[in-house]
Amino acid sequence: MRIGERSIGRDEPPYVIAEIGVNHDGSTQRALQLVEAAKHAGADAVKVQYFEAEHLMSRACRLAKYQEQAGETDPLEMLRGLQLNREAMSEIVRYAHSLDLHAVVTIFSLEDAPLAGELDWDAIKTASPDIINIPLLEALAAAGKPLIVSTGAANAEEIAAALSRLGDIALHCVSAYPTPDECAQLAGIGALADLARTVCPDRNLAIGYSDHTPSIDTGGLAVACGASVLEKHLTWSRTARGPDHAASLDPGQFAQYVQLARQARAMLGPRDVIVQTIEEDVRTVSRQSITATRDLKAGAMLTRDDLTIKRPGAGLPPAMLTALPGRRLARDVAADTPLTAADLEGGA
Repeated sequence: MRIGERSIGRDEPPYVIAEIGVNHDGSTQRALQLVEAAKHAGADAVKVQYFEAEHLMSRACRLAKYQEQAGETDPLEMLRGLQLNREAMSEIVRYAHSLDLHAVVTIFSLEDAPLAGELDWDAIKTASPDIINIPLLEALAAAGKPLIVSTGAANAEEIAAALSRLGDIALHCVSAYPTPDECAQLAGIGALADLARTVCPDRNLAIGYSDHTPSIDTGGLAVACGASVLEKHLTWSRTARGPDHAASLDPGQFAQYVQLARQARAMLGPRDVIVQTIEEDVRTVSRQSITATRDLKAGAMLTRDDLTIKRPGAGLPPAMLTALPGRRLARDVAADTPLTAADLEGGA
């Protein structure tokens, strides 16, 4: 599949999304600074979150524990202080494109879904809690842009129900902020790929990892486990007050994260059993082949005592050792010389 002109898949470099989220702290200027930081760090895309607090939160809502631990006291007030309006979103899209970055948005409410089609987003994403919000997924898919579906805190049945109908990219995710390394569950990436192949075999979904660990090497490990898309929070300060800063990387760490992820993909190579060009010399020099133990004349009938196995691998393979006694030579062979097919009457 593609986002814009960028191909996405296991044979491509990992597509890295710098999740700005709400780490702009409600400031458009800080959001733009984070877009620029994402560019310098080597990301392919930036992602922001668009919501209106009143559209998302009912009277019954409460804070998640990690939000309380970040110092928040009121969920509605928290979101009001973190939301950016449509004009700010438009400015972020324009600035990202001016830096040759893709712009991705997460939209949380049906009332806000029209923004998916109104601005020049390169892809739309849904948050993990909305894996069961089929009406929202359908409304966002209607924009006709690549749809990225995150799957944190969902069971296989819930994920299957969503992916069987919608989505172009599915992200394995652990919805804990931050996620301890021992809970990263990277093996779930392969399981999600298997599930996607089962429930939507004709759509060839790309599989990725939405990373909430505080580590810089998780992306590379996720790529080794099959992720072709990575989403990682980017912040201006990991110690800043706010719900997502602690689970984010600062710009310098994010650059290392991208480098390690791309290095992991380069080290993976093709999924095939092959002899690489870089191995050809050792393959020839270090393998052994059937070698004459003494000077042999043309027409002589070979015996087992005439033959041994030595390096290099330029002659007949060792597996032919028991088949050669009784064969006649077509030409002279000097002692300690590998035998080739041309040395035998009738060839090998």
